[in-house]
Amino acid sequence: MKNKLEEIRKLHGLKQEELAEILQVSRQTIGSLENGRYNPSITLAFKIARYFNMNIEEIFIYEEEE
Repeated sequence: MKNKLEEIRKLHGLKQEELAEILQVSRQTIGSLENGRYNPSITLAFKIARYFNMNIEEIFIYEEEE
């Protein structure tokens, strides 16, 4: 799953550490999300979307496998 988390985070002037603290996850979790090495739980995806006042689909791009 691709995402725009890094772009959105930077637009809001946040460091990975700051966003991690807000969302109550580790900085490594934010880094892994941004690098596409980790897909968030539905709960974390909702927390991220709500924090940025966006829809999940605006941040996370689901691509079906063929």
